Amino acid sequence: MDPELYLADLEAKPSALAGLASALETDDPFDGIPAGIRRVVFLGMGSSRYAAGVAALRLRAVGVDAVAEYASASISSPATPDTLVVAVSATGGSRETLDAVARHHGRSFVLALTNRPGSAITEGADLVVPILAGEERGGVSCRTFQHTLGLLLALRNRLTGAGGTASGVSGTGLDAPGLDVPGLLRRTAEATADLLDRRSQWLEEAMTLLDGPAGVYTIAPAERLSSAQQSALMFREGPRRAADACETGDWSHVDVYLTKTLDYRAILFPGSRYDSQAMDWIGERGSTVLTVGGELPGARAAVRYLHDDDPGVALLTETLVAELVAAQWWLAQRT
Repeated sequence: MDPELYLADLEAKPSALAGLASALETDDPFDGIPAGIRRVVFLGMGSSRYAAGVAALRLRAVGVDAVAEYASASISSPATPDTLVVAVSATGGSRETLDAVARHHGRSFVLALTNRPGSAITEGADLVVPILAGEERGGVSCRTFQHTLGLLLALRNRLTGAGGTASGVSGTGLDAPGLDVPGLLRRTAEATADLLDRRSQWLEEAMTLLDGPAGVYTIAPAERLSSAQQSALMFREGPRRAADACETGDWSHVDVYLTKTLDYRAILFPGSRYDSQAMDWIGERGSTVLTVGGELPGARAAVRYLHDDDPGVALLTETLVAELVAAQWWLAQRT
């Protein structure tokens, strides 16, 4: 793992996203999924499971029986011929995911979603879909996380009969019957480039606000919980700082207590109907909150970016703020 190479991986996000958009405009990688699928089971660990969690939620919202499971669980959904198993592993070698998917080989349709075609996760898979994020030389899954989210939105199009990813899909909202995934990826590339290009205007303040003795807390609505989870992971994985994620509504039931005793510092990703409930407690106790992608009363500062009013762009872009803060903290440890 290397902080300089990790930063370079982040800076390459816009070009990688453009490449994924072009690939989806040319071909539908999910075309091999058979008809008659009645259940979707996502298997993964870490960032892969974070992305799968929000993908499963969005599938359930349109009537698809879908669940994201810890690959490490000793009990799981049964293997049946009408089950689609989506095994997500950026490296293709996660031991827990390999063990979990082995129970489904020859019994369910297995789709391997990985950034390393030819890796162990592809062995015995019925369909292999490359993540196309390129090599992450820094050793941290950052572009793969972003690409996984985009590809799982494309999978939603396929499973809901909205057409492929390359044609007949024109919706712009995440709840559209058919989402224009290549178009979303291109808007995300623009948003990502905007944050990178303007980092001199916001990054130093963000680092100062979040740099406290009790770690960093990240808060996001259920529909984008992966943003909070991935952001917290970036603080733990790179600079090795204490960090934890929480869903916005649940925050008032589980994390609110920390604001009474800690120098509580958080990133909040707006969009929950319960944003104001959390901010009321935060304001009352003088805690520090940085919002990303929107502004809320009581927050110390807000980081805005191009297209941040688009929920799809937010889902795919907003973790970059935590990733860049983590990169700078990590680099500072070398001096």
